[in-house]
Amino acid sequence: MISTRSRTLLKVAGIAAVTAVLFTGCARGGTDGAASQTDKKTGKGLVIGWSQRGISGSDWWKTLVEGGQAEAKKLGATIQLLDANGDTVRQNADVQTLITKNVDVVIMNPNDPIGVGASVAALQGAKVPLVTVNSNLDKSLVPDMYCYVAEDQGYTGSLAGEVAAKKALAKFGETGEMKVVGIGGFPGDVLSDLRFNGFMKGWDKVMKDHPGVTTKKLETKYGEWKPDKALAPIRDVATANPDLKVVFSMSDVMQGGIEQGLQQAGIWGDGVIVAGYDGGMNVVKEMVDNPTGPMQATASNQPWDQGVEAVKMAVAAYNGDTKACPSKEVFIKTTVVTPENAKDYYKPSDTYVRANG
Repeated sequence: MISTRSRTLLKVAGIAAVTAVLFTGCARGGTDGAASQTDKKTGKGLVIGWSQRGISGSDWWKTLVEGGQAEAKKLGATIQLLDANGDTVRQNADVQTLITKNVDVVIMNPNDPIGVGASVAALQGAKVPLVTVNSNLDKSLVPDMYCYVAEDQGYTGSLAGEVAAKKALAKFGETGEMKVVGIGGFPGDVLSDLRFNGFMKGWDKVMKDHPGVTTKKLETKYGEWKPDKALAPIRDVATANPDLKVVFSMSDVMQGGIEQGLQQAGIWGDGVIVAGYDGGMNVVKEMVDNPTGPMQATASNQPWDQGVEAVKMAVAAYNGDTKACPSKEVFIKTTVVTPENAKDYYKPSDTYVRANG
């Protein structure tokens, strides 16, 4: 026969056991014990919040997210995706939502490098690791971030510059003036500057061994990263400079407008070389179909691979791995596609080139 005191002790022990289970189930990311925590170290069961600056209207951003989702599925992780649609206020609200949902780690494609400061602070306060991808944070916020994943835009641009220079020498000879123009997104934006400066570095690297060539760099044009906005600036500069030799498009998204602009100016054909940036499959197909045409290079920044790497860094951040991203940035390996290797990279099912071809 159990005494009244014994029954009371058993009742208290039972309540304590139930309470322990409840508290264990409420841990961040819905973890349910030590075994689950162990699994998450490999990515299995890890809940990743993804705050995307935008998706609609951009195949590049869509591909970025798809790469991350594919890697998460491979690891057994889950991605909770929220799209800010180009609104920084909304992105800050999205990050608060992800914190409320108890995600284990957040990947952010920042809409504004300093405007997301509130989100960075909130994640720091909630002890949720942060990985950024594609777009960088302001330097003042970097200490509170685990890792930034992107391509080295200067280096990647230089790959296109080297190819363009070699192609120009082969087509136009090793003496005389060569006019070069770049078309980017917006005046003063960092992406345009990094990509064009990189392109010119690659160009100059080749041309320094050919002193008979004089490079005339025309004023950079801007097409707002859109084909319709790129048409008029390229048409105008080509009309004013019918001896234009090389065009560097800082995004393959603008390629359709650039081609139309050059056609309207009457110089699309053997008289001009075009090099691009992004590794857009539309440009790769152009080189496959017309290997001797104006399109002669695209430097690929591999959005799919950036998404894959971001998820890998999210797992490393969750584990507190200080060796995976020691300098707080990881640059993916990039490549350049030319008519000579375009068939190796052309995959109709993809929108952008992947690193492995």
